[in-house]
Amino acid sequence: MRNIARAVLAALVIASPASAAERPDDLATWRQFREALRSGAMEDSARYRPLRPELREPLMGFLREMRRQVKWEESRAEPEVFHVGDRVHYVAPLAFPQGDSTVTVPFCFTLTVDRGRWYFVHLQSIFLRLDRIGEPPVSRFPDLAEDRKAWIRDELQTSKDARLFAHLAREKGERFALDWFKDGQGYALQAQAWIPFVPPERAFVLYLCWDLANLRGEPVVLESLAEREARVRFTPRFPALFEQSAHLKQQIPLEDYRRLFEGVWQDRARSAGWNLTISYEAGECVFRLSR
Repeated sequence: MRNIARAVLAALVIASPASAAERPDDLATWRQFREALRSGAMEDSARYRPLRPELREPLMGFLREMRRQVKWEESRAEPEVFHVGDRVHYVAPLAFPQGDSTVTVPFCFTLTVDRGRWYFVHLQSIFLRLDRIGEPPVSRFPDLAEDRKAWIRDELQTSKDARLFAHLAREKGERFALDWFKDGQGYALQAQAWIPFVPPERAFVLYLCWDLANLRGEPVVLESLAEREARVRFTPRFPALFEQSAHLKQQIPLEDYRRLFEGVWQDRARSAGWNLTISYEAGECVFRLSR
């Protein structure tokens, strides 16, 4: 469920209050789409009119995985319906298994109807309910959970980094592009300056844990910390970002994406006097540091 619940594509749906009204065929269209999704009929690629042609395959993959995970008998609530131009947005809660229980996650499905036939356009699990703010002047706006905002920040920054990496690799070569993102000396200095109460090498390990937990919002465990070795385990967001943000796959190959992530952390550790070995275990990342 976690992969589907965190699926984030590039655009955010912002609905207008004037458009939030059902029309006679809206619910019939929704029920047809829902049944096509549940039954596997969405494997028919002719039913797709994505925002960009290259999103067709990723969207088909998302819906394929959703079909497998959703508890359909518990996902029968009628959606909210919003009309924006020639598109219809359906905000519907879907139930997913979570351990021994069930969690309900709202999704926004965007369809368009052409000559009586509906087509799937987009899927969104992050959408901003700015249709609820009322008339200006307004100083408070509907917020999102912290993990959702962390995802948005990471997706925006990662998209910028991927575009810059591709540009630098074309203009200056791959090695130059990888080196551009290394910030090890500055990162090690931050750790030393902001945690002056322990030796610099120890400060680095403590700071990276604080950074992951409190700036990045990634669950982290400091498993051991000694004078010459340390071990940190955390749940990184970067693999899920690549898997679930379809536009990233168009900007950077997976191999370069991972090399960028690992190269930055290798440089940070080296600048602080550590050797770093990175491994991946059951969706978690393990940093083994030694001196």
